[in-house]
Amino acid sequence: MNRTHIPGLLLAAALAVGSQAQAQTSPVNPLAPAKVSLLDRPQPNVDSLPDDEYGRLARYGHELTTRTFAHIGPEVKDDRKRFAGNNLACTSCHQENATKPYAIPWVGVTSTFPQYRGREDALSTVEERVNGCMERSMNGKPLPLDSTEMKAFTTYIHFVSRGIPVGAEIEGSATKAVKLPNRRADVAAGEAIFKAQCQVCHGENGEGRRVGTLGDAQGYVFPPLWGKDSFNNGAGMNRIITATRFIRHNMPQGVNHTTAILTDDEAFDVAAYMLSQPRPLKANLEKDFPARWNKPIDAAFPPYVDGAPADQHKYGPFPPLAEKARELAARHAEEVKAKQAPPAAK
Repeated sequence: MNRTHIPGLLLAAALAVGSQAQAQTSPVNPLAPAKVSLLDRPQPNVDSLPDDEYGRLARYGHELTTRTFAHIGPEVKDDRKRFAGNNLACTSCHQENATKPYAIPWVGVTSTFPQYRGREDALSTVEERVNGCMERSMNGKPLPLDSTEMKAFTTYIHFVSRGIPVGAEIEGSATKAVKLPNRRADVAAGEAIFKAQCQVCHGENGEGRRVGTLGDAQGYVFPPLWGKDSFNNGAGMNRIITATRFIRHNMPQGVNHTTAILTDDEAFDVAAYMLSQPRPLKANLEKDFPARWNKPIDAAFPPYVDGAPADQHKYGPFPPLAEKARELAARHAEEVKAKQAPPAAK
């Protein structure tokens, strides 16, 4: 006599329905990067940390970030501490204690390093990234890896990055994209915009506005945009696309990506005017981006491998260069693929 086990059939049916439903839905990939937004993330308070080694280093890192010139600038009394070559602060670019969205924030940096960097064509650490800024934006020399200053910087970066998963996709990081005009930047138009919007803070000649007097290691209320006390030509801000994106969403002082005043075209032109002015020169720039297909189209220093003139890499138009860059990258990918292919059978 055959017996029917109703509970067993119900279980089997339930499993079948569940399996079918699971097959019809997108599986969750546990390795997919988390998505984190900085747009409504509260600014962390470094003073809330306890008075322990971590707290003290994080607070010193915050002090170095906001008053770089007073601790490691070229005018400090202890010449052994003169690592920066200008009197800028890290917050001259990394606004709001290096936490402002789309102002190149440090929030989440420790979650994205080690990181492949095209500039070196190698995997880089946070410490190497800090020293990249020291040698370029600060026009100085690298910090010793075991120095208190390096430990303070990396501790502060870790502090503002707490709670962000490794490998996260971070909304508000770096700078916000703009639509670049398909034309050469107009330096003369940029000068007019500078006089109308920027000169009141940064000075008629881009010299900035000092807190005190020359030699007092007190830095600037508003930083110089060119000249010997500004970033050198190896800095990321010396590339017009980066500068355009930063200016568009952070300048004049007080605006952000939701309250921008300048248009894309205006930011493009005023960036061109700023970058047409003299500034310190970094040695050995030709060694940057040794894998030439990784070189940004607005990196305006040789060698140029796309046949375009130097002036176009500095001022545009950039859409044609972007197309050439895609072709170069595709050609490189094909070469790599060909090298990796197994030898043909004889």
